[in-house]
Amino acid sequence: MSTSLTKALRILVVLGEGPASLDELATALEVHKTTVLRLLRTLADEHFVHRDDHHRYRLGSRLFELSSRGLDQREVRTVAAPHLHAFNRAHGHTVHLSERDDGEIVYIDKLESLDNVRMASRVGLRGPVHSTAAGKVLLADLPAAERNRVLDDVDFPARTPYTITDRDAYLAELARVREQGWAQDREENEASINCIGAPVRGPAGTAVAAVSVSVPTIVAGYDQLMELVPSLLAVTGTISRDLGWRPTREDPPA
Repeated sequence: MSTSLTKALRILVVLGEGPASLDELATALEVHKTTVLRLLRTLADEHFVHRDDHHRYRLGSRLFELSSRGLDQREVRTVAAPHLHAFNRAHGHTVHLSERDDGEIVYIDKLESLDNVRMASRVGLRGPVHSTAAGKVLLADLPAAERNRVLDDVDFPARTPYTITDRDAYLAELARVREQGWAQDREENEASINCIGAPVRGPAGTAVAAVSVSVPTIVAGYDQLMELVPSLLAVTGTISRDLGWRPTREDPPA
């Protein structure tokens, strides 16, 4: 493997841990900034990285395009699929399977509702952690230090009048999520759409994904959606056990 290719791949690995400046990348790779900048320009031209408004580099859209093509190879998606299909058939609402990528979630699977109302979400689309039920679930499960690191890069923009835009209020919300084992988005991410989410746990007991159910208010009201929480927890618990999770008394509910 060529030296340049090795360094470019190392850049992607570093950015996989979170956004980084040119100086930080040069330090991590232990090479001169001009070399890193040359590699970054090539990666940016192919959309493998992009530079944000704060002059920090992030993983680019091309990586997520490639990732979406390999989704069928993801164990959690494969294991979850039959259970999500059964849940979707039983309740008829839009179901998402999501993973976290730093301060965002990425939809890795979606089952459309069985009514005539379609949502704009799609596999590969990204969403904010602060205003989505899936984002709350996945962030609430993190150790405090990691959670705070992620939140340092979250600006808490108001997606709707109901979005939580204060960090302390959001941390209080995450504490409730950890306590009850599921999260809600009551028109916080999109107007007139309510959502509930619960964690999918891997063998170590940590949340590796989230299942969420989204319902427009014209289809079902908030109280009707809340009636699905036990069914949602049941399906995420089944998926988690199929992935190798074995709950103990100390584990949070799933």
